[in-house]
Amino acid sequence: MVALGVREDPFFPRDTLWGGPTEEGALWALSPVDGRYASRVNVLRPIFSEFGLIHARVRVEVGWFLHLAAEPAIAELPSLPPGVVERLEGWVRHFSPQEALAIKGIEREINHDVKAVEYWLKRRLSEWPEVAPYREFVHFALTSEDVNNVAYGLMVAAGRRVFLSLAREVVKKLRSLAHAWAAVPMVSRTHGQPATPTTVGKELANIVARMERGISTAGEVALMAKFNGAVGNYNAHRVAYPEVDWERICRAFVEGLGLSFNAYSIQIEPHDSLAALADALARLNTVLLDAARDLWGYIALGYFRQRVEQREVGSSTMPHKVNPIDFENAEGNVGVANALWRHFAEKLPVSRWQRDLSDSTVLRNLGVAFAHTLLAWESFARGLDRLALDEEAVAADLDEAWELLAEAVQVVMRRYGLPEPYEQLKALTRGKRVREEEMRTFIAALPLPERVKEELLALSPRNYIGSAVELARRV
Repeated sequence: MVALGVREDPFFPRDTLWGGPTEEGALWALSPVDGRYASRVNVLRPIFSEFGLIHARVRVEVGWFLHLAAEPAIAELPSLPPGVVERLEGWVRHFSPQEALAIKGIEREINHDVKAVEYWLKRRLSEWPEVAPYREFVHFALTSEDVNNVAYGLMVAAGRRVFLSLAREVVKKLRSLAHAWAAVPMVSRTHGQPATPTTVGKELANIVARMERGISTAGEVALMAKFNGAVGNYNAHRVAYPEVDWERICRAFVEGLGLSFNAYSIQIEPHDSLAALADALARLNTVLLDAARDLWGYIALGYFRQRVEQREVGSSTMPHKVNPIDFENAEGNVGVANALWRHFAEKLPVSRWQRDLSDSTVLRNLGVAFAHTLLAWESFARGLDRLALDEEAVAADLDEAWELLAEAVQVVMRRYGLPEPYEQLKALTRGKRVREEEMRTFIAALPLPERVKEELLALSPRNYIGSAVELARRV
């Protein structure tokens, strides 16, 4: 992952939590992302683990306390000295697994995860005389969902940054290959049959363009958060401070965390933006799936060979095998990831009346979807690194397929008004392998201007590639 340029998130530093699973521990994991593939998705663990969720909740609770203290309209909570603010921010910045375990201990006593965070903070504040009198402003006027939806918003934003970093690295690799092979002609295949020639680089450029559009769409989804009380109306806020503009205060808090404020909600944020992101990531994953299958197919045709790792084994019985397992792994992980992404997109925006709890357990699987997505893209990147183009094999297919010029010849015949051009070329080529001599003989006999005839005779399957080279190099 690091080799691909993926960076850990500054708020969720990896080294605070996870040194990697033991080999024995990995044997007992129910999910492969915590077992076989654990080391490959470590970058996500501080974000989407139980630790990551608790850490994000602490960030929201402390942040809200500080936000209220900086608001002149809340007279009973005075402005805090810079040293106090810095110390409280340090609680968030240096939050440790031991502190998360302490919160889990409180949760076991009271059976409420968010309230456990509140109690932990208030106990710590109680031991600090300078701040203890104001500890009841922790979780002031909040419902648990105010904390949770903002926490998940922060987590998803961090997960998206990690994924998009990897996706851009994959696009960079593809672009480099598209430029390197921009002028290498190859047989196209439509309906699985030989078709008008293209270039290897142009086909990779198509993938680059699609991925870039998908990355842009996923990156532009504004992640929404609500912070407006039990059913979205600031009921408790206005009873406590009727004269305060609570929407302004809450909006400033949410936007200060880098999220978009949703002014209209029930108890839960309706998850429309999360559904939009899930849908965008599923579509982007589908582009990767399409590319993985195509490259798998070109390997099967012999257009690409895979660089051999001498110590690897391809088959338990066939020593010659070099299987395209990276593209197959990418395809399989996209399937798992997209099953989750599409479930999120369909399920999360639906809630009975003002709140039901069915979204809670679903949201806990966000990290699993991101993990399988990262595994897919990393596997695809590893597959790209092993590709070696066999230009001789690609050229041999072209040299055996002069019937591919039928399109060009009949279109020129149309321009110059020759009778039944399509039908003539159909009779010559449909369902047949046409050799160079046959095509040249046909062209030579056409009643075309000599200059035009010379241009057609200069065509071959290798140079009948239109604007493919320019398009490949432009991406």
